[in-house]
Amino acid sequence: EVQLVESGGGFVQAGGSLSLSCAVSGSTLDGYAIGWFRQAPGKEREEVACISTSHGRRHYADSVKGRFTISSDNAKNTVSLEMNSLKSEDTAVYYCYARGARDYWGQGTQVTVSS
Repeated sequence: EVQLVESGGGFVQAGGSLSLSCAVSGSTLDGYAIGWFRQAPGKEREEVACISTSHGRRHYADSVKGRFTISSDNAKNTVSLEMNSLKSEDTAVYYCYARGARDYWGQGTQVTVSS
């Protein structure tokens, strides 16, 4: 069974940086699109970034372009999200997902940015 485990969330001041990691087990990354959603209280779920592990194509939400970078390490079966110049509005629970023949989700990791 495919499992995704996020790590790296935490508390940071505005302008700071955090790096999230998503470790995938039970499958290789090949053929999956791996990405991150975030969910803030009272707000709609937002897809933040996505990468095609087969083609390397990346997609970012406008709200994070130029600040967030998604990358994959197929040898380690991990996908990372480097977040820079963080803003208070980036505060949310971040969920890793893998989209293929079916979708898989991680349990989420909290990111809190203080202004």
